[in-house]
Amino acid sequence: MRTRAFRRTTALVAGLATVLTLAACGQESDDKDAGTTTLEVTDSFPITIKHAFGETEIKEEPKRVATWGWGSTEAAIASGVYPVAIAEQLWTVGKGNLLPWVEEAYDAKGVDHPTLLPDDGSGSTVPYDEFIAAKPDLILAPYSGITEEQFDKLNEIAPTVAYPEAAWTTTWQDTIKITASALGRSEHGDKILADIDTFLADEAKKHPEFADKTIAALYPGPNTISPYTELDPRLAILTKLGFDVAPSIAELDTSDGGFYYELSWEEADKIDADVVVTYFDDEAQAGAFLKDQKALAIPAVENGGVAQVVGRERISAVSPPTALSFQWAGGMPELIKLLAEASAR
Repeated sequence: MRTRAFRRTTALVAGLATVLTLAACGQESDDKDAGTTTLEVTDSFPITIKHAFGETEIKEEPKRVATWGWGSTEAAIASGVYPVAIAEQLWTVGKGNLLPWVEEAYDAKGVDHPTLLPDDGSGSTVPYDEFIAAKPDLILAPYSGITEEQFDKLNEIAPTVAYPEAAWTTTWQDTIKITASALGRSEHGDKILADIDTFLADEAKKHPEFADKTIAALYPGPNTISPYTELDPRLAILTKLGFDVAPSIAELDTSDGGFYYELSWEEADKIDADVVVTYFDDEAQAGAFLKDQKALAIPAVENGGVAQVVGRERISAVSPPTALSFQWAGGMPELIKLLAEASAR
């Protein structure tokens, strides 16, 4: 998946946003819609955001925001700011397309679609020329994989906010909080998080059986299987529903602080969890997994305790969820239904 969110589902998680090259496809925002906002600033500028590469000062309210990585686009929109340029979600929806929940948000407000910044699907190559052409006055990359060298180059284009600690490990909560704070709208960020917490708490109450179960999130590959660690937001979100991360996930971890690790199929039987979540591009792959003798060595698979997230849009909606995808019908609501079915096995 993405080196960000999904890990080899494009080349490795926790890929980003959605587009084409600048002028080629006519998706560049019209100046009349550049920097469209719907919610007022709640904080005073200048604002300083600390991150892995130091700190970034944002001297005044940004008017032309660009996003890179995963989740910051949606966090900005939910905070009332519509970015003028966002990263291409090549793996999820293909070239020139927006994630469905992002497209719905722009269309609902009648805002021109943003410029799409080319991404190879891993987020490893940053399109500096396209960033320059978009003329941003702030670049948000709180959940991304940019290197210090890439940060320095982006920071020359516009003040840039990177991740707080390690690449691709920022929690969905911090992605929202950092984005809202950088935009001078921390109160709106708090409201977004409160609403999400309420949603998750309500779902946990509806499913008290989750509290009695351990869980693991897995990306099955042809030669190895990759469990996600507790640092990965897609696994961490499941604990908000009441699940406990299976102890075996930490016991088998060889990542040295990473968000996933590779495990030989010969050791698959050591993944001791009541429920496992798996991610597949299509139904054929998902069905084959349930019949694969290697996979059946995992106790939860043998017992039918599997919640399968199938389809790239659905995977993106929960890997990890964003400020706009939590209640998208094909995202968390569908996953919660699958988790309930798996827990009943």
